[in-house]
Amino acid sequence: MRAPGADDCGHDGVCVTCSDFAVQVRIVELLEDGLAVVESGSGREEVSVALVSAQVGDTVLVHAKEALTIVQH
Repeated sequence: MRAPGADDCGHDGVCVTCSDFAVQVRIVELLEDGLAVVESGSGREEVSVALVSAQVGDTVLVHAKEALTIVQH
Protein backbone atom coordinates (compact mmCIF):
# COMPACT_ATOMS: atom_id res chain seq x y z
CA MET A 1 0.00 0.00 0.00
CA ARG A 2 1.37 3.42 -0.94
CA ALA A 3 1.41 6.27 1.53
CA PRO A 4 -0.73 9.32 0.72
CA GLY A 5 1.28 11.65 -1.50
CA ALA A 6 3.75 8.92 -2.47
CA ASP A 7 2.64 8.84 -6.10
CA ASP A 8 5.62 10.85 -7.33
CA CYS A 9 8.29 8.94 -5.39
CA GLY A 10 8.90 6.31 -8.05
CA HIS A 11 9.32 3.42 -5.61
CA ASP A 12 7.56 0.09 -5.56
CA GLY A 13 5.36 -0.14 -2.49
CA VAL A 14 5.74 2.49 0.20
CA CYS A 15 7.90 5.58 -0.20
CA VAL A 16 10.38 5.52 2.70
CA THR A 17 10.32 9.25 3.35
CA CYS A 18 6.56 9.77 3.23
CA SER A 19 5.35 6.57 4.89
CA ASP A 20 4.22 6.21 8.50
CA PHE A 21 7.82 5.67 9.63
CA ALA A 22 10.70 8.07 10.23
CA VAL A 23 13.86 6.91 8.48
CA GLN A 24 17.52 7.86 8.41
CA VAL A 25 18.75 9.21 5.08
CA ARG A 26 21.99 10.87 3.93
CA ILE A 27 21.98 14.32 2.34
CA VAL A 28 23.72 14.26 -1.04
CA GLU A 29 22.80 17.74 -2.34
CA LEU A 30 21.37 20.94 -0.88
CA LEU A 31 18.86 22.77 -3.07
CA GLU A 32 17.25 26.20 -2.84
CA ASP A 33 14.25 26.98 -0.64
CA GLY A 34 15.19 24.64 2.23
CA LEU A 35 15.16 21.47 0.16
CA ALA A 36 17.70 18.68 -0.23
CA VAL A 37 18.27 15.54 -2.25
CA VAL A 38 18.78 12.52 0.00
CA GLU A 39 19.89 8.92 -0.51
CA SER A 40 17.32 6.66 1.09
CA GLY A 41 18.83 3.28 0.27
CA SER A 42 16.03 2.79 -2.26
CA GLY A 43 17.11 5.70 -4.41
CA ARG A 44 17.22 9.47 -4.22
CA GLU A 45 14.37 11.67 -3.07
CA GLU A 46 13.79 15.35 -2.44
CA VAL A 47 12.91 16.36 1.12
CA SER A 48 12.61 19.55 3.16
CA VAL A 49 15.50 20.45 5.47
CA ALA A 50 13.92 23.74 6.56
CA LEU A 51 13.75 22.65 10.23
CA VAL A 52 17.41 21.58 10.56
CA SER A 53 20.86 23.06 9.85
CA ALA A 54 22.08 20.07 7.88
CA GLN A 55 24.92 19.91 5.38
CA VAL A 56 25.85 17.54 2.56
CA GLY A 57 26.97 14.24 4.09
CA ASP A 58 24.80 14.58 7.21
CA THR A 59 22.42 11.80 8.16
CA VAL A 60 18.97 13.12 9.09
CA LEU A 61 15.79 11.56 10.42
CA VAL A 62 12.95 12.16 7.92
CA HIS A 63 9.21 11.74 8.25
CA ALA A 64 6.62 12.85 5.69
CA LYS A 65 9.39 14.36 3.51
CA GLU A 66 10.54 16.63 6.38
CA ALA A 67 13.94 16.30 8.06
CA LEU A 68 13.26 16.41 11.80
CA THR A 69 16.74 16.17 13.30
CA ILE A 70 20.37 15.55 12.42
CA VAL A 71 21.40 12.06 13.49
CA GLN A 72 25.06 12.20 12.46
CA HIS A 73 27.37 14.89 11.03
